Amino acid sequence: IVDPTFNPVCLNADGSPNTNPGLTDPASCSSHGLQANSCTMSGYLSGACNTPFVPLLGCYDLTRIAPLPASDGCSSSTSGHYLFHGHTDVKELALYLQDDLTVRNWTFALGVRQDFYNGITVARQTEPRIGLSYNIKPTDTIIRLSYAHTLETPFNENLVLASNGCLDPVVSGIMSITQGYSCLPSPIHPGIRNEYHVGIEQPFGSHVVVDAEYLWIYTHNGYDFSTFGNTPITFPIEWARSKTPGVAARINLTHFHGVMAYLDLAHFQARFFNPQVGGIGVQRTGLSTTGPFRIDHDENYEQTFHLQYTPPVAGKALWMGFNWRYDSGMVAGAIPCAGGNCANGPGGTGSIVDVSGLSPDQQFEAGLFCGPVHATPTTPISPNDLCPASEYGSTLLSIPAPGTESPDHNPPRIGGRSLFDMAIGDDNLFRGEKYKWSLRLTLINLTNKYALYNFLSTFSGTHYVSPRTFTVALGFHF
Repeated sequence: IVDPTFNPVCLNADGSPNTNPGLTDPASCSSHGLQANSCTMSGYLSGACNTPFVPLLGCYDLTRIAPLPASDGCSSSTSGHYLFHGHTDVKELALYLQDDLTVRNWTFALGVRQDFYNGITVARQTEPRIGLSYNIKPTDTIIRLSYAHTLETPFNENLVLASNGCLDPVVSGIMSITQGYSCLPSPIHPGIRNEYHVGIEQPFGSHVVVDAEYLWIYTHNGYDFSTFGNTPITFPIEWARSKTPGVAARINLTHFHGVMAYLDLAHFQARFFNPQVGGIGVQRTGLSTTGPFRIDHDENYEQTFHLQYTPPVAGKALWMGFNWRYDSGMVAGAIPCAGGNCANGPGGTGSIVDVSGLSPDQQFEAGLFCGPVHATPTTPISPNDLCPASEYGSTLLSIPAPGTESPDHNPPRIGGRSLFDMAIGDDNLFRGEKYKWSLRLTLINLTNKYALYNFLSTFSGTHYVSPRTFTVALGFHF
């Protein structure tokens, strides 16, 4: 633990965490004119207080001169560094048979696979796969349909930690404080997935091809990665089921007088359903344990447009490219809002937003402001972390209007953004035959757009889009 406000022993007169590194014993708070932090984990999870103190975690607090006394459960083996040791063997065997058949205008792809998975849990699954397409030759139209029944095996990274961590009071305490959730221990089970695809491909003339597809994926025991507190450590986490329908389309312009272009369009939903059934638990207390919520893969609209031109000179080795990427914004993490089913603190109401769950730096990363006051890495949007909903907002996020937030139908999202890239290159500078030199100049994020890619994602944390970057690449080919 490297944050002195994470697990404070004492509180100041106004209730804020006291960061004196010499205070390690709650009994000594009063002698320094402070009050002992009496906020328990149960009180924190119920919203009765917002600065919990877990004596056991004080054993691993590197911001203190010394760990808490032995009376609080610390010993020489639990001072400063938390050590986790775990081991398991993961074995998997897969047997499969497949074939492709063509009958007139029909093409069939048939297969069956049998999986044997032995990890912390055990699974056996027979998995049929089928795909078919039909070619309407007079119009060159191709219609396709596919179905797959699959076994989705868990990620191996930190699988032991994810399966056993909540049985450890240290891991349970850290996750409860950092996520504001109760910690539910359960091993990760393989998921069972049914996946459907329906698509059509249609050429228009000899240079334009349109390809569109609808996909629908339903998974029992749907899982993804989660982050361990505010660290780069990730582990698999699992919910009862997930539904991920989507639509994708591509318009492709083949080479026409040196011009090549394509436009990719997509709409994708990623709905997960409580309760959580595996991994280090992050089941939010006080909310429905069966309702759906959107994860950060979910995005209403995204597109990529690419244009490339090859002049009819210099052996067609010279080329120029332009790229436009637009994202309407993926689902963001725990963003405070007013009313609704949002991640608000104990002081939040239908007209007041409580951002006490975010540090000043996190408020800055989210671009939060309260009226004319914008958060900085060290200063929050208001001294008491409260802001009238009418003055609350973000320069980087799309926050639902007061009382309208819903984890399924209207979650907080990253703000929409357009990113532009340009490149120019020559794949044969000196027109060599056996040996060739190439040169490429690339400009990423042409307008130097300042934007988030995701924020406090349960699955990947916080990331910004890349700033403007100019790259020169010289190559020798032989």
